[in-house]
Amino acid sequence: MSRYEPPIQINPKILNLVAEISELLGRYAERERRAHSLRLRRANQIRTIHGSLAIEGNSLSVDQITAVLEGKPVIAPPREVQEVKNALAAYDSFHIYQPEKESDLLAAHQLLMRGLTDESGRYRSGGVDVMSGKEVIHMAPPANQVPRLMYDLFNWLQHTEHHPLVASAIFHYEFEFIHPFADGNGRMGRLWQSLILAKWNPLFANLPIESLVHANQLDYYQAIANSTAQTNSAPFVEFMLGVISQTLRQQILNEEQENDQDVEQRLESQLELRLESNLAAKVLLFIRDQALSKSELAALLGHKSISGELNKQVKALLEKQWIQMTIPDKPTSRQQKYELTPQGKELLQQLSQ
Repeated sequence: MSRYEPPIQINPKILNLVAEISELLGRYAERERRAHSLRLRRANQIRTIHGSLAIEGNSLSVDQITAVLEGKPVIAPPREVQEVKNALAAYDSFHIYQPEKESDLLAAHQLLMRGLTDESGRYRSGGVDVMSGKEVIHMAPPANQVPRLMYDLFNWLQHTEHHPLVASAIFHYEFEFIHPFADGNGRMGRLWQSLILAKWNPLFANLPIESLVHANQLDYYQAIANSTAQTNSAPFVEFMLGVISQTLRQQILNEEQENDQDVEQRLESQLELRLESNLAAKVLLFIRDQALSKSELAALLGHKSISGELNKQVKALLEKQWIQMTIPDKPTSRQQKYELTPQGKELLQQLSQ
């Protein structure tokens, strides 16, 4: 008897996205090694949970989910708080699940839907429709077919030769088509795709893909509908690979910005030690790229007027020849601005290394 093979037509767009994601993963891996990994991973996990639950209608914000994680009281519907607690527990157990084991899927569902449905941890006993508002957009297979369909799907996953990026998205689509549970199918499908990807590359364990799925929720459901109408999971695979690519690009950008902020803070601290004044350090950094007047410096410092301390530090920097006037022969000119001297530029360059 031949194994079930989900219908998909691999096209150039899918192949290009796989290559693009592979390249982005290399860049992301290098940045994550230099990042504050534990803090970033926790933040990304919270964003993942927020995105996945928000798609299903949960109204808790990122701050509220963080409060639940920290054991703080949250004013919200009890069911939604329970959904968050369950999701946190499920993602904490992420590392023990094996994506090719059907028993692990059932165990994860039991944890994810604990106290939310009478059928947590087991396949549905009745029919289920996928709704968009009041419209039925998909009628799932009969309940008595679910065990066989899920067995076939896991058997395919264990033997498929598709690239994990493609296989994970195919599994996600097939899972949503079968809709094996009475409730929690969306969050379980997204969780299991992340698990398949994390087994291939551990970076995916903490990549907040669900945040972008939530931001493109209508496109997510449309991709499912398109794949069903075409009997071809390619539209959904394209959508999910596009989301993964976008997520990686955003994470790389965020970490580059955070790294730039860290570098700036370290430079400011070193300048403060050297100049024995935080205000003087800020002045040097403000005029690093352009000449500024005292009024402009005061505004950047958040001051309403030129303070005596600002006058004092500008004078000290002039005396130490770290800065110079742009109009030196007219010290009191209204057009007077201040810029770095060659010595000032050299100082910043030395401390930046």
